[in-house]
Amino acid sequence: MTDYKLDKEKLKKLDEYIDSIEKKEGALINILHEAQDMFGYLPEDLQLFIARKLDIPAAKVFGVTTFYSFFTMEPHGKHLISICMGTACFVKGADKILNEFKNKLNIKDNNTSEDGLFTIDTLRCVGACGLAPVVTVDGKVYGRVKVEDVEKIISEYTGK
Repeated sequence: MTDYKLDKEKLKKLDEYIDSIEKKEGALINILHEAQDMFGYLPEDLQLFIARKLDIPAAKVFGVTTFYSFFTMEPHGKHLISICMGTACFVKGADKILNEFKNKLNIKDNNTSEDGLFTIDTLRCVGACGLAPVVTVDGKVYGRVKVEDVEKIISEYTGK
């Protein structure tokens, strides 16, 4: 194996996972899911490792990684806050809720709080328009969220 700047144990497990797949053609998305579950994100070194392991161009791996919004090339905080920005949610104030989360968590340029506890993400549509505006934290759904609810939601994950 080439010297990657990645956790060697996790890399070994990913290597074994890829080896266990009988038909590797068409398995890229599943492999990327598994890699992201293991590492938390898909850094460039990890994408290169996968490309070499599958004997496919790195550009193909990068293209799939950047095409699907589920995949991320940046590490996330411990908790992922996703705010729906679909039409129903936006009309009902999702932009104000997003700004309140950013203000309360002191998030400026990037999407992760300085303490590494929270990452904020926006989604095109959650598919729960009747609950608009919708926020999810680590997959838990909060419906009909108001700006006043933001602090309470955060406190559920900080204990404060």
